Amino acid sequence: MHLRPRRNRRTPAIRSLVRETVLSPADFILPLFLHEDEVDVPIASMPGVTRWSLAGLVREAGEAHALGVPAVVLFPKIDDALKSSDAAECYHSEGLVPRAIRALKAAHPTLCVITDVALDPYNSDGHDGLVERDAAGELQILNDETVEILCRQALCHARAGADIVSPSDMMDGRVAALRHALDREGFQQVSILSYSAKYASAYYGPFRGALDSAPKEGDKKTYQMDPANAREAIREVLLDEAEGADMVMVKPAGPYLDIIARVREVTTLPVAAYQVSGEYLMIESAAAAGWLDAKAVALESLTGIKRAGADMILTYYAKRAAAWLA
Repeated sequence: MHLRPRRNRRTPAIRSLVRETVLSPADFILPLFLHEDEVDVPIASMPGVTRWSLAGLVREAGEAHALGVPAVVLFPKIDDALKSSDAAECYHSEGLVPRAIRALKAAHPTLCVITDVALDPYNSDGHDGLVERDAAGELQILNDETVEILCRQALCHARAGADIVSPSDMMDGRVAALRHALDREGFQQVSILSYSAKYASAYYGPFRGALDSAPKEGDKKTYQMDPANAREAIREVLLDEAEGADMVMVKPAGPYLDIIARVREVTTLPVAAYQVSGEYLMIESAAAAGWLDAKAVALESLTGIKRAGADMILTYYAKRAAAWLA
């Protein structure tokens, strides 16, 4: 035999020279949960993940940034007393998220701060959009009225110093509306990372427990995508690109590697992928039972997501993976 592929695998040095996909802390975005309390609280549905006070949030973000993680994305748990059918708390200038943005930028000026733009943490109905009932009594999610509120929310975050706003609501036309609103108010430098292909996935369960944001009635299948569809993801990505998105996202990541690969082929925009709470919990649960090596499996799964075409990965392993890679 003169063709022996194993020669390229013979030593660690050779393997490193021919490695096609290299995982780095610079690939990661760390999702951070926060609340108004002054105490940091472990999240029961996501072992190893914490709901942070503002002080804890700043500390945790700083530790991750010191390990080379360039960005965090914020997810607030809003007190029930502040939730309403119009989700008005989402654009309160002294709300939890604007205060967190200011604290993070003051403490860590080089940290990229990304904010979630959606109504479900603030909406008393638990949906990503405003809700009403039609003549037959069926629950309807109001698209255009929701987009108006999302613009107020994004402007609130931009005024507080957010680097990137990330609409996760899946309303039609919201990227164009957000871009217009941000530009009109002088925030041309604020980027939009759009959840372009966000599926109505069963993998989100632990996350909704972390934020207490599950729908009070119905589900999210009229606005999040059908897991059976792939071509639809391309349509959504191309629409968001045309509307002015700076980056696009596929969510979840692991079960949708084919979608990440397809999206990578059709857009020149940076592609993000979100390794969601259910993916994280499956690894952690199996590792806790002694069936898997958490470090090895987490790094392999993250490498697979990047290999599929993701330029950046939102992952609860961001801080730990950065330390492992170091």
